Amino acid sequence: MNTFSTNSQNEINTRSTELLIEGAGCAACVKKIETALHKVTGVSEARMNLALRQVTVEGSAPIQHLIEAVEKAGFGAKLVENAALVMAEKEKADQLHYRRLIRNMAIALAVGVPQILYSVLGGDMVIHTTTERLVWFVVGIATAAVMLIAGRHFYISAWIAFINHNANMDTLIALGTGTAWLYSIIVVLLPGIVPEMARHVYFEATTMIIGLVNLGMAMEVRARGRTSQAIKRLIGLQPKTARVLRDNDEVDLPIEAVLPDDKIRVRPGEKIPVDGRVLEGQTTVDESMLTGEPLAVTKTAGNEVAAGTLNKSGSILFCATHVGKDTALARIIEMVKRAQSSKPSIGRIADKVAGIFVPTVMIIAVLSALVWLNFGPSPVIAYALVSATTVLIIACPCALGLATPMSVMVGIGKAAEYGVLIRNGEALQTASKLTTMVLDKTGTITEGRPQVTDICCQQLHDNQPHDKQQVLQLVASLETGSEHPLAQAIVDSAKDKQLDLLSVTKFLAIAGHGVSGTVSEKQLLLGNEKLMQDHNVAIEQASEHAQQLAKQAKTPLYFAIDGQFVALLAVADPIKQEATAAIERLHQLGLRVVMLTGDHPETAHAVAKQVGIDSVFANVLPEQKAGKVIELQNQGEIVGMSGDGINDAPALAQANVGFAIGTGTDVAIESADVALMRGSLHGLADAIAVSKATLRNIKQNLAGAFIYNSAGIPIAAGILYPLFGVLLSPVIAGAAMAFSSVTVVSNANRLRFFKST
Repeated sequence: MNTFSTNSQNEINTRSTELLIEGAGCAACVKKIETALHKVTGVSEARMNLALRQVTVEGSAPIQHLIEAVEKAGFGAKLVENAALVMAEKEKADQLHYRRLIRNMAIALAVGVPQILYSVLGGDMVIHTTTERLVWFVVGIATAAVMLIAGRHFYISAWIAFINHNANMDTLIALGTGTAWLYSIIVVLLPGIVPEMARHVYFEATTMIIGLVNLGMAMEVRARGRTSQAIKRLIGLQPKTARVLRDNDEVDLPIEAVLPDDKIRVRPGEKIPVDGRVLEGQTTVDESMLTGEPLAVTKTAGNEVAAGTLNKSGSILFCATHVGKDTALARIIEMVKRAQSSKPSIGRIADKVAGIFVPTVMIIAVLSALVWLNFGPSPVIAYALVSATTVLIIACPCALGLATPMSVMVGIGKAAEYGVLIRNGEALQTASKLTTMVLDKTGTITEGRPQVTDICCQQLHDNQPHDKQQVLQLVASLETGSEHPLAQAIVDSAKDKQLDLLSVTKFLAIAGHGVSGTVSEKQLLLGNEKLMQDHNVAIEQASEHAQQLAKQAKTPLYFAIDGQFVALLAVADPIKQEATAAIERLHQLGLRVVMLTGDHPETAHAVAKQVGIDSVFANVLPEQKAGKVIELQNQGEIVGMSGDGINDAPALAQANVGFAIGTGTDVAIESADVALMRGSLHGLADAIAVSKATLRNIKQNLAGAFIYNSAGIPIAAGILYPLFGVLLSPVIAGAAMAFSSVTVVSNANRLRFFKST
């Protein structure tokens, strides 16, 4: 199972490998790590999630080669195998890291705050006397201790990046604080080489920046931990043990020891440990954490149960069908993790910008210093130092690197709470832009379980109609040989009325028309109007009634005995109760709703009218559905397609976003961009609402980060000084930089409180 391990680093992984990254702190780091991994032979894709500090690598490259590539880029890497253990270890490591950062912050501010107070209360930070030199020398040594203890991680990271020909967030912090300290200590030790007006010390800038950045990082770590709550909850669903029947005894075994076909006992109040099929007993199961469906589901012999769901009322014995990584819950966890680590295109733009951001900032800092040295007022050296240091500190692209992954993590986790599984960040982004939603009728708008609704018998010469029970018995007997869904509805109706079915001879299924056969020496015909016409059966007296039934979204079937019309039957697939409300929600989200069906146009339009659908494509064969999606796309529409994920696979693949609608463990998780764990159409509206909210949140984060850096750098460089005499302090820049990341993380966490209406 999953652990931090290097035991299998020489194995070849032909699918997906996850690495935990150490030392990455900004979007520039992400760009360098992904670039380094893409250069490894056998790697097809590498995606890093800065918020999780994890990178997912697709391809066949040996794990050891991947780790070596990351290390050569200046970072550490460990193999991730066990999701539960990784989350536990990461949580523990985050807590230790948080406490270390708070300690660092306290040490730095203990030295920095008195200096700030001294300055605010009128103290002179310029050295004039030997006594002042001695005092500030002691302060300089204390500042050096702060740099060594509280800021050590910045300088180590910056040095590693430097020897690997890289630059990152820590490079900027190390350069800024190091330059301020070095200048100040030169002023203390060798004041004669600095003009008298420039003998200003900036030890408070170094200590306060280190303290404030540590505080910002601590707050970020704390807030970041909340973004992975969805994964934690999903992992926490699975119990640690299972009560397995072995040699006629019930024994508690670790979940890892459960094998396929094991018989497992689950009592009321216990969680179901693995996927399986009920053998004995009856109960109700709460599947809300998997499907988002609040109502408990009744389970009896033959029904399937899913790992992580809660057994509420009865005791059951079930046979394990999927265990370990094959359970629906394990696949869902893996799917959510991969999606949270993926990047929508809007995030990749930010990564590209951040990849060249740090070197650009360093150039701007040097240019700023040169401008002050050549054109600034006295003391030019002091002003040049302050502007360069401030530019380096305020421009750290931490917020930029966190803007997208934090929102994606929370958004995809929130979608999972609604039973909506979004496979990747691109689907999340595209779903927010959809203009048209195409709905398959059967099983999506309707229940997918046709029922006999009407039996209208023809009057005989004595004005007495045929007996409905007799008609149903004959029709059901005839349909036992058919595999059509409508046939099953008729057979089920007869069984519900406990009618005995008769034997059929000379059965013939006539494609697109109906069926024929002989029952009790009677020649029977059942089908549409064309079938009756082909056999010269007069149905004029029933055609008007058939049209009325079709307008009610029912499928009319003509029944004849020995060439004489006998009865008109109607079969309908009931519309889901929530369909109208869900389609109205799609309209409110700005989508045009189109129905796709193989039904007769009159029946299709009747269904569309009932639920408020805008357009209908009727008489569409399964292989034609993808063509209809293309037709809409050619009209400029951004199309979402919903279906069962199997029969509609070509159309789902063709659509801009495919939505596989399923129920519980039957959902086709791998068949579409988005999988809905329950059969409700509300899942579509939930998915789109969450995607819109997430993209809006990403845009807010990116706008905030870009505006912060764009506006902050010129101000830090001193653009306001000629107009207002204002030059930004490095201390204020450090605080602003630290809290910009906290702002992004906090804004992303607002999505945790999103409610779809």
